[in-house]
Amino acid sequence: MILNTELEYKGNLFPSKIVSYEKNLNVLSFTTENGVILEVTVRRDSILRFRFTTTGIFENDFSYAITKYASRGYNHLEVTENDDNYIITTTKLICHISKLDLRASIFDAKDNTLICEDELGFHWEESYEHGGDIVKMSKTAQPGESYYGLGDKPVDNNLKGKRFENWVTDSYAYGRDTDPIYKTIPFYTGLHNKKSYGIFFDNTFRSFFDFCNERRNITSFWAQGGEMNYYFIYGPKMSDVVVNYTDLTGKPHQLPALWTLGYHQCKWSYYPESNVKEITAKFRELQIPCDAIYLDIDYMEGFRCFTWSKEHFPDPKRMVKELADDGFKTIVIIDPGIKIDMDYSVFKEGLEKDYFCKRADGPYMKGKVWPGECYFPDFTRPEVREWWAGLFKELIEDIGVKGVWNDMNEPAVMDVPGKTFPPDVRHDYDGNPCSHKKAHNVYGMQMARATYQGLKKFAYPKRPFVITRAAYSGTQRYTSSWTGDNVATWDHLNIANLQAQRMCMSGFSFIGSDIGGFAEQPNGELYARWIQLGIFHPFCRTHSSGDHGDQEPWAFGDTVTNVVRKFIEIRYQLLPYLYTAFWRYAEEGIPILKSLVLYDQEDSQTHYRNDEFIFGEKILACPVTGPNQKGRRMYIPRGKWYNFWTDEIVSGGQELWVDADLDSMPIFVKEGAIIPKYPIQQYVGEKVIDELLLDVYYKLGKENSLVYEDATDGYDYIKGRYSLRDFKLLGKDNELIIQQHKSGKFITTYKTFKLSLHGLPFKISKVQVDNEEILFEDIKLNGDNTLVLNKEFTELHIMA
Repeated sequence: MILNTELEYKGNLFPSKIVSYEKNLNVLSFTTENGVILEVTVRRDSILRFRFTTTGIFENDFSYAITKYASRGYNHLEVTENDDNYIITTTKLICHISKLDLRASIFDAKDNTLICEDELGFHWEESYEHGGDIVKMSKTAQPGESYYGLGDKPVDNNLKGKRFENWVTDSYAYGRDTDPIYKTIPFYTGLHNKKSYGIFFDNTFRSFFDFCNERRNITSFWAQGGEMNYYFIYGPKMSDVVVNYTDLTGKPHQLPALWTLGYHQCKWSYYPESNVKEITAKFRELQIPCDAIYLDIDYMEGFRCFTWSKEHFPDPKRMVKELADDGFKTIVIIDPGIKIDMDYSVFKEGLEKDYFCKRADGPYMKGKVWPGECYFPDFTRPEVREWWAGLFKELIEDIGVKGVWNDMNEPAVMDVPGKTFPPDVRHDYDGNPCSHKKAHNVYGMQMARATYQGLKKFAYPKRPFVITRAAYSGTQRYTSSWTGDNVATWDHLNIANLQAQRMCMSGFSFIGSDIGGFAEQPNGELYARWIQLGIFHPFCRTHSSGDHGDQEPWAFGDTVTNVVRKFIEIRYQLLPYLYTAFWRYAEEGIPILKSLVLYDQEDSQTHYRNDEFIFGEKILACPVTGPNQKGRRMYIPRGKWYNFWTDEIVSGGQELWVDADLDSMPIFVKEGAIIPKYPIQQYVGEKVIDELLLDVYYKLGKENSLVYEDATDGYDYIKGRYSLRDFKLLGKDNELIIQQHKSGKFITTYKTFKLSLHGLPFKISKVQVDNEEILFEDIKLNGDNTLVLNKEFTELHIMA
């Protein structure tokens, strides 16, 4: 007898009613009649974790995204019930879990307003194609709700009405709306009624997010395997959501060295050595500041990682030292593909130790990349990461390379469908064996982590510098990144601006784009405008695929060279300001760039703004994003702002026309700000800083500013050898008071501040420092409202 053996497709399945509840400290378990279990973990008063299983048992709880350093603890936890719900109450949140079907509704504990509620809530579909379940979650969109985040998506800031896929993809010459691309950061922020919350869906399988695209008032997310496992993070300020997400997935393990924030020059490829020297000499000859020169894949012997081409770079150690003597750090590229070649020691050792990825039925994962046929290390194995870290000894410790750039680590494979590993490749996943379907999105992250561990070890006592193309949530702990292989078009200048802002609001601030575009050739105007944007990105690097022409600052004629030099010099002057922003990011998780909505969510005009952003805490910038423009309209956020070029004061909360010919761009400084500046240097460390310039912008009222400094590299700052100056400015009609509080044991090289006073509404008649009147000649007070005083002052009074 032949039975009907057709598969029974059951469609969406749902939890049934709760039959038991259990509390174990901060973990609350709800079990349903049909065997679904929901675990709600109260991590903090404002952070709840929701974890579901449909089989009655949970797998090993393991995540590459969540850092062991994440804050934990809460002030209040109470669980009660009524006829319909279990009610979980913390200081910040009230969460209702429906007894009928596990659906959650979350309210603000202060005023009981609804923040977020499940629509269908958790549901799942048995997947015979993928194995396991497709896990799904849908929530009701609140009236007027907006959505932000998701990492590097090349779309406008507000995600409402759009749908996205998360699958790390080598996406050469991607365009606006291309999806997916290089990074998977499954975290978004929702904003409605001036309140903000975040959802981080910690699932590394291929996942999807829909923000009212398929159904008008429904937002949903789902994954092709794994668990429905997500964190709910409450603000109510959007900046708090981003800070708490960054705390959960990790802040950078250390500050970047100051030189990494300088200007960097890169091309595919600078070789041989004579070409590298020619480029670096030209920077110094033209007095265009630059801190780093990059070597792409052609520095290697036949594209074999950790080797040098004897023909092009016969003595790399000497060359790297000579470049360093001229102020250039050397950065090299390292890809994951290891050439199959028994005469190549890295391949031989990896093979002997069984460190390469294998297919499900035994053979090695073989793929074609730059060197030809390659095997690929399984970076999800701790011993493989340790081996890989050890391979950097010669590059870093012996030769003196200062940074490593991980490319092609999606992992990218040429000439195959999907451009990556097939789904049956096996991975260790730190003792949780799985297929590539689960490990794909974290492969690049774990490669970057292994690279970081190698550099941290061999660059010691200096700080490591790593760049990665592929990333998953949490990669910001180890590395910086760039937005991948973009194109030399005006639209890509726009996209670069959007992506950098979005990465910052996704917890990953050390980000930049290939200035000028990687593919194709920019004209001089586009390159100049891109440099103007690029100097306000945390990572500032020109990079191009050189087969189309030159893309150095001097490649477009004298006019453009002069504009580029002018803006790179501004970058170098603002280094102490940017370094302070990095300190706040590493210390508190505060993003370095803030979209206007992140800066002022209460102003509904900011919810759909894309071009303008806040750099650090006090500078507003807006790129010119089209050809032949002598200015642009832009939105000025609420408050008063000084025009950076003219000191004209404008009132915010409105859209204005701002003049900006090719040698200018719209830049404004918040009133009350104190902006620290260094003298222009050709590279970090070229000059001993003998005076710190402080640009002081008058405000009627109060404003705080910080200046953080340390030895610019090394780890002494961790032992308290840093200098943190907290300036409190108070402006009155006829007096300006600045108080300084300093902490930390680091002693700066300079003895004096030069204060440049902007917008002072009165003529100075008297200056008091620490309650003593000072003679004008003692502080070099002159007609341009500058004065020089000892850096140790605690209170300065400038009086009419």
